[in-house]
Amino acid sequence: MATRVTRSRRQLHDQQQEQQSRARWTPSLTKILADIMVDQVHRENRQNNSFGKKAWRHMCDEFYTKTGLQWDMEQLKNHYAALKRQYDTVKLILDRNDFSWDESTGSIVAADQVWVKYIKEHPDAEPLKSGGCPIFKELCTIFAEPATNGKHDYSTVCVGGVPSALVYMEPLSMHHEESSSESGGAEDVDDHETIQPTTPTTTSNRKRGRKGIDDAIAGAILEMAASSKLRAAAIKQRNTRYSIANCIKELDVMQGVDQQLYFAALDLFNKPIARETFLSLKGNKRLTWLLGKCSVVPNTVG
Repeated sequence: MATRVTRSRRQLHDQQQEQQSRARWTPSLTKILADIMVDQVHRENRQNNSFGKKAWRHMCDEFYTKTGLQWDMEQLKNHYAALKRQYDTVKLILDRNDFSWDESTGSIVAADQVWVKYIKEHPDAEPLKSGGCPIFKELCTIFAEPATNGKHDYSTVCVGGVPSALVYMEPLSMHHEESSSESGGAEDVDDHETIQPTTPTTTSNRKRGRKGIDDAIAGAILEMAASSKLRAAAIKQRNTRYSIANCIKELDVMQGVDQQLYFAALDLFNKPIARETFLSLKGNKRLTWLLGKCSVVPNTVG
């Protein structure tokens, strides 16, 4: 029995070792990595369109926390480089007028004859026809130009009003990447996350970023102001309809209202809800309602 347990542990250890040496990327794992990279971009931990060592260490730790896979920095860099190649290749496809991206499915859409012609000229694009890219927005953020600081507007690379997309060059089935393979496009850069030189370019980028934030805040304030004006107009219209003057006008023409009830009603009309109720009731029910609210016993003629 002990031998069997020992063998099981050894097999599990061997599987973990194999998994460590050979990254086995699936769409779900790629999505997790993409989300982690997007977070680093938003934290401004990407310089010159690449991540520093500190950012990569953080991403390795975060990836392990989310997946339980303790893949090293090189394995993540390899996949980053593969996604960069996919980004560049798919952009060339989507620059054509006869291709578009379907956001609801994440697929690249084109007529069959268009695909046949394109694949004939570019055989490596065949997996794109049946593949898809549900992480298009994330990839646009990761591989956006540095000047955009990750805030890439994918609607600017659209075809026929439909945003362009990025998709996997490989089929959506599991794909192997050797940890010793190339890591081009994801070379280390010095850690500049904390101290960054001030240059005209970075200053200009910061000004653009501040301007975008200011524009968004201004737009939100204008919307709030417009909403407030509409609400104020509605309240004013409501108050005009159920005003004390209108209540007195209706009270003056009512039958059976003596002086005591009349002045008691005037006190009651100081309450907005009472005015609204009074004017909403039909004429023959208003007197009964007033008598009940004012607790007045009507005068009777002996």
